[in-house]
Amino acid sequence: MDSVVKFLQPYQLHPVIDHFTVALLIVAVLIDLVASMAPNRIWLRYTALTLMILGAIAAGGSYMTGDMEADRIWKALGQPAKDVLKTHAELGEYLAIIFGVLAVWRILIQAAGFMAGTRGIYLIFAIVAIVLLGYAGHLGGSLVYDYGAGTALMAAAPVPSEGASPEAAPTSPASMPTVSVPTPEASPASSPAAAPASSSSASPAPVESPKPAESSSSSPTAQPTGAVNM
Repeated sequence: MDSVVKFLQPYQLHPVIDHFTVALLIVAVLIDLVASMAPNRIWLRYTALTLMILGAIAAGGSYMTGDMEADRIWKALGQPAKDVLKTHAELGEYLAIIFGVLAVWRILIQAAGFMAGTRGIYLIFAIVAIVLLGYAGHLGGSLVYDYGAGTALMAAAPVPSEGASPEAAPTSPASMPTVSVPTPEASPASSPAAAPASSSSASPAPVESPKPAESSSSSPTAQPTGAVNM
């Protein structure tokens, strides 16, 4: 049996079978309600009977695959997610038994004449079971979308428990003083460093003096050239 579980776990069959379970059972009860208002449509009653049997089988498969998934992800969940998973698993077990009993009851209603009078009671129990099935599906969706159960998000960052949340609060104010301590020491160090930089930059200013020398040298050269021309 363990080898079968290890073989089926990587295929993640639980959500697939869950969708079949919810769809088959809800449609089976709805068709049975319609068939009770149209007693001449016998094919509706047989359709509801077939869907109820298939839905009961799917409910058993949902419980089995859900048990495998719970064993795989239990240690990676936080305490709030574990509480939701525990309630979801208990409802899955109870609903698998309830719908198995309802399927047998529905077969007797269709096959045995003395059970035909209990059809109304059967429909009341079936509607209550459908409401519980919807609540169990809501818990399963909360595990996936609120806690990331069985997803890659849970593997990357496991959901924290309630006890770990208060510990993260004191760490944020403790980091504030460490950032502000180096700032006053850096401000006075920058002022004396700027002074020698400014003095060194002012020293090369008198280098631009050769311009008047060029003007003076050009003036005497112009006089002899004019004398020669005359």
